Amino acid sequence: MSWENQLDKIRTRDGFIAALDQSGGSTPGALRAYGVQEEAYANDDEMFAVMHQMRTRIMKSSAFAGERILGAILFENTLDRQVDGRGSAEYLWNEKNIVPFLKVDKGLEDESDGVRRMKPMPDLGHLLEKATKAGVFGTKMRSVILSADESGIADIVSQQFEIGKQILSAGLTPIIEPEVDINAPDKAEAERLLRTQLLTQLDTLDGDRQVMFKLTLPEQPGFYGSCIEHPRMLKVVALSGGYPRDEANRRLALNPGVVASFSRALTEGLSAQQSDEEFNGALDAAISAIFQASCA
Repeated sequence: MSWENQLDKIRTRDGFIAALDQSGGSTPGALRAYGVQEEAYANDDEMFAVMHQMRTRIMKSSAFAGERILGAILFENTLDRQVDGRGSAEYLWNEKNIVPFLKVDKGLEDESDGVRRMKPMPDLGHLLEKATKAGVFGTKMRSVILSADESGIADIVSQQFEIGKQILSAGLTPIIEPEVDINAPDKAEAERLLRTQLLTQLDTLDGDRQVMFKLTLPEQPGFYGSCIEHPRMLKVVALSGGYPRDEANRRLALNPGVVASFSRALTEGLSAQQSDEEFNGALDAAISAIFQASCA
């Protein structure tokens, strides 16, 4: 029953998806932005424990609730941890009415053909089983486009859909994320090539299966409208990609039908040194601004 309720929420409700999935490589930077320096932890285990404290503070905040937030993307380390004595995914859905997703990629290969492909995922089957048992609705996996190389872009979209079909077969909904670097010198052309490949691959999906896209905010407003309208598309969400929150929200509002899935732009301005009142106020202001841009 929960899966159908989660699907209905993603499909029909207003809101956005919170990206709380910083993994090993991006965690130190996220903690520094939160006011926690490297000397506060001695090893990876301590680092992830501190990161979970930050995520728990966000998830337990009164501002962080299902009225404005559709879903939240978790890192596997977070999935394995608890919030108030409950599994993180269970807490999100049963306590907050927020649909849980799981980041499943293992990072990126070095650049080749203007892109960075996903590393192999030999344990994906086991991870998908774990996610299903934990009550996760969907997954997320990220590639990066650095320049408008047609063959490279075709290759990473093909890789995303090949794995996406495996995820669909496991009963989960994949968020396919071929991120166009906001500093790409030919960003608009890369987006044109990407859209062509995305639409081609959407046409290969069987039956009534649907996926989600997580895309960089485009140079041309409304550029991904044909993806939003495709029958195999559940939802198109946007990453902030390094844009400050105000700029990300401005660009988002120019793209009707696209909602946010922000990470850095969501946590911008939050600090470990803030009182709970200050923290909750800052988070509420961020969520309100992102929600309004997502509903524009």
